[in-house]
Amino acid sequence: MNVKGKKINPKYNRYLVLIANLFVFFYTSMDKEIELKKLGLRIREIRKEKAMTQLDLAHSIGKDQQSLQWLETGNINPSFFYLKKSQQG
Repeated sequence: MNVKGKKINPKYNRYLVLIANLFVFFYTSMDKEIELKKLGLRIREIRKEKAMTQLDLAHSIGKDQQSLQWLETGNINPSFFYLKKSQQG
């Protein structure tokens, strides 16, 4: 493996790969958290525009209020069907 034209000892290759994988994991995890928070905020905005409480929306889509609260705070990664029901509620 070469970095900026310098040859790296092969025994360090596995450490570089591990570090790269950890970076990708943490970067994508942070990105995922941010996206889930944005999604939750948008769902909350829409719910409030419709003058619905969390309980109202939760009951209309067959979920409990706590599940909807977790969704709005970005603490769960909802399935496609959960999002589809939320949109219809």
